[in-house]
Amino acid sequence: MKAAGVTFLVAALISAATGCSDSPVTMNRADLGLDPAKRRGPAVPGGGDCGDLPTAPLEQRVDLYVPTFAHPTAVTNPLFPIASLERTLLLGTVDGAAFRVEATLLSRTKSISADGRTVEALVSQYVAWIDGRIEEVAIDWYAQDDQGAVWYLGEDVFNYEDGRVADTDGTWLAGRDGPMAMIMPAAPRPGDAWRPENICGFVFEEVTATATGITVPGPLGPVVGGLVTRELHMDGSYEDKTFAPGYGEFSTGSGGNLEALALAIPIDAASGATPDELERIEDATEEIFRVARSGEWVVVAALVTDIEAAWSALRAQGAPGMVAAEMDARVAVLVIAAAGHDAAATRQASIGVARSGLDLALRYEPRHEVDLDHIELWARQLVLDTAARDRAGALSDHVSIKLVRERLARPLDRDLAARIDAVEAAAHSGDADEAAVAVGRLHEARAGGIARK
Repeated sequence: MKAAGVTFLVAALISAATGCSDSPVTMNRADLGLDPAKRRGPAVPGGGDCGDLPTAPLEQRVDLYVPTFAHPTAVTNPLFPIASLERTLLLGTVDGAAFRVEATLLSRTKSISADGRTVEALVSQYVAWIDGRIEEVAIDWYAQDDQGAVWYLGEDVFNYEDGRVADTDGTWLAGRDGPMAMIMPAAPRPGDAWRPENICGFVFEEVTATATGITVPGPLGPVVGGLVTRELHMDGSYEDKTFAPGYGEFSTGSGGNLEALALAIPIDAASGATPDELERIEDATEEIFRVARSGEWVVVAALVTDIEAAWSALRAQGAPGMVAAEMDARVAVLVIAAAGHDAAATRQASIGVARSGLDLALRYEPRHEVDLDHIELWARQLVLDTAARDRAGALSDHVSIKLVRERLARPLDRDLAARIDAVEAAAHSGDADEAAVAVGRLHEARAGGIARK
């Protein structure tokens, strides 16, 4: 799983350049900026003695059996329901900075040979941002055994700095680097212990259940039947985690390092059409991004007022708590930026409001369409970052566009694909004029001829 302080629910994407990739990602090593020398191998292949770590006694361990896998991708474990989680959103803070995770179940599976058998595993994409910049990308593999326990078969990890891959620490594959590891027992009880990662000295986590049957405050109301665990890490530190039926990993950490599940689809999906208020917010943020650049502040003020009214009405209808709180904060930032006639800050704030709007839209609209909107929104961010000559930001935008593109639920038509290609090329080049033109053409394709300036 993830390093301490950035550890959660499902993990995820890009597998390239590690020798165990099955990802369709089109990035090559040059695209990723990956130095092969930074790929670390296991210190102790296959696990073994974990030295001075205060590990649980063997009698508490519930993962000390040889699992069999008749239907490994039919995951029904309610506390780790990876097979039914189409998309999850986690929000929180890491060292006081805003943290965001989008995790997606991909349509393909992966065959992994480990412990004398080949297991077909589900593939889950994980992408994390800190303060809007790409932080970590991974792809994880999961399978459920015949007793109902879910096993972790490895992950490909890419850790980013300034929009480039810094290292692949945390990457491991069952059968190559060590054994497969249990990530969730079939029916955990207080005192039970298991290891989601079990290669001592390389990747290691040991979990002990501390409470079961608890009630947690879910995105749309209380969720009963939760599990609380205490997780021991390789450096001897501990971290508390909560799991909830239908959601899986629900919250992690505390204080300045706290992440929690804000939304999961389909469990938090809403019935009916997209609310008119949400469409008004989307239209207004697009228009603000356009007109703020030219200083049309009377128009901007009217649009901001409309966003406030639309959000107030939409919030009154009910919205997932963490998403609503983030929208509250982002609308407030937009109001202040617009009142100060700060064009760059207003355009940036409009992107933040639009991002929260897309989180809400996921409850009503097909994932494919929301992801296309995310691509266009990252393209808007690219315009700002290239104009500000923020090279690291532009590279981060490039990676974000590429990652969202790779998880699309269906293929793109040729023209739209070509326009996204042009945006990616502009991101890679860092040319502000090229980026503005490419993003305008992308918006024109998606909006039926309405070009964004």
